[in-house]
Amino acid sequence: MKKHIQTLVETALAEDIGSGDLTAQLIPEAASAHAQLISRDVAILCGRPWFDAVFAELDKSVELVWRAAEGDNLEPDQTLCELRGNARSILTAERTAINLLQTLSGTATTTRKYVDQLEGLNTRVLDTRKTIPGMRLAQKYACKIGGAVNHRIGLYDGVLIKENHIRAAGSIAEAMHQALENISHGRLLEVEVENLNELCEALDAGARRILLDNFSLEQLREAVAIRPEQVEFEASGNVSLETLREIAQTGVDFISVGALTKHLHAVDYSLQFTLDY
Repeated sequence: MKKHIQTLVETALAEDIGSGDLTAQLIPEAASAHAQLISRDVAILCGRPWFDAVFAELDKSVELVWRAAEGDNLEPDQTLCELRGNARSILTAERTAINLLQTLSGTATTTRKYVDQLEGLNTRVLDTRKTIPGMRLAQKYACKIGGAVNHRIGLYDGVLIKENHIRAAGSIAEAMHQALENISHGRLLEVEVENLNELCEALDAGARRILLDNFSLEQLREAVAIRPEQVEFEASGNVSLETLREIAQTGVDFISVGALTKHLHAVDYSLQFTLDY
């Protein structure tokens, strides 16, 4: 994760600064300043390592003193962090640092809303690969901070046999056979089905993790009723805060939610800057 944070921060700073911060040159080079980072929303704080890394990359002499911990519940007008150091450095780093923090806090906050809907139930919320390009690991991290469970990180760490894979292989059974021959032991192996007939095919083929895609509540209940004890079910498709709990009450083990990472609402943070004279 440390390498990912460094790479993302370097890319983000290069994108914003380019050949140099022209506006910061209006401030005397040696001027110092202090600032307060304030939340304007009810939110979950997430992304401190990325925020810190922006300032460490740009100017290690800028001092950051956090008043809130990663994963804390935030209230409007709460001071999260106090900064002191070179005025130019603080202003140049401000946008990049806040962009990362607001996005990851938004991901964690959205995730927590979904997780809270399942209080008292055994079903767990899963994230998906529907992430902002270049921010996969960061958003997966934020989903964990929000209380969700990470699904596969990418195409390289698990097999999810979907509709087009089944078509290419010829059948669910053949797709499962090929996957079992090629995947190493311990890797995720899951097959997606779209109806009860396909579910029976997947069970007959030896599937132990099955994604029930766009099943109605009645279909989910029927599926759970015939599930062997060793098989895990994941529900997906058109999941919202309003439908999440009733889906979980059918007895599925997991519900995957693309909205955690693609429908997030960025948290509103403000940096209150004061030049020291």
